[in-house]
Amino acid sequence: MSLAPHRITTALLILACVATAAMLVAGLCGATGCAIPASTSEVLWQLRVPRALSAFAVGASLSLAGALMQLLLRNPLADPYVLGVSGGAAAGALGLTWLIPTSLMTYGLHVGSLAGALLATALLFGLANPELISRRQRLSDAHPGLRLILTGVMIAAGSGALITLLLSLSDDTSLRGVLFWLMGDLDVSELLWPVWLTLTLAVIWSLRNASALNVLAHGELTAFLVGVPTRQLRIMTLLVSAITTAAAVSVAGTIGFVGLVVPHAMRLLIGNDQRLLLPSSALVGGAALCLADLIARSIVAPVQLPVGVITSLVGVPVFLFLLTRSR
Repeated sequence: MSLAPHRITTALLILACVATAAMLVAGLCGATGCAIPASTSEVLWQLRVPRALSAFAVGASLSLAGALMQLLLRNPLADPYVLGVSGGAAAGALGLTWLIPTSLMTYGLHVGSLAGALLATALLFGLANPELISRRQRLSDAHPGLRLILTGVMIAAGSGALITLLLSLSDDTSLRGVLFWLMGDLDVSELLWPVWLTLTLAVIWSLRNASALNVLAHGELTAFLVGVPTRQLRIMTLLVSAITTAAAVSVAGTIGFVGLVVPHAMRLLIGNDQRLLLPSSALVGGAALCLADLIARSIVAPVQLPVGVITSLVGVPVFLFLLTRSR
């Protein structure tokens, strides 16, 4: 069912207010509480606010990428990691830090993860090229996206084997930091602007192509018959979701369940109109990761948990509940 434009605008304004409130709470509160005296203003502006902005950008990027992947593969259980991008990013980060000590390269972990994610994306494009290009195969395929899913699973499996090998060869001094990053780390606020830039461009592209994506959601044949350039749209959808995921992973490491649970939940709540689903997934995903990071910083203070632990602990029961509701 197509929603009226004023309803879409109203819903997005409400979600934007909720997301803003979540960022404010995450930025003002921490392990020592929410009271911010003048003596701790430096903590507020140098630690909490940049971390909240990073959490929102990463969560929104993963959720938007998940919504695009679920649309592209026509599978509500798909998420950005089905591409193997996160596995490639983790393998690239470990590989570069193993070859070049961190002391010789300030952002070696993040540069390596971005390079690995882009390499995994290029490999995915090369191996899944027939499904992306061949219109005849796509229109006759009873299981669209199957080749992409299988290719992503194999890339992820190979990356996992490489990660295990590199971890076994790493020294103890760098192993703890790498493992913490692999479970999700939002400490590096200096790399905030690349993920925000990528997210902004991805949201703009999604809104401009939302009507065509609505048609694509009804099937390849339907989109082809009404004149939608399905080949270009599929390639751009995969490219946008992969690069958005790569930017998020390069900043914060591998954070699971955000790109899977949030788009799936929003689809059950508001329907499948991409004009509303894509931006709302980004807003709710960013707000969810802000709150998850606040819990990770506060629940066992002064010890700080990786945010990926919180998203997994919360995401598993929530996703199982959503599965029971969507039968």
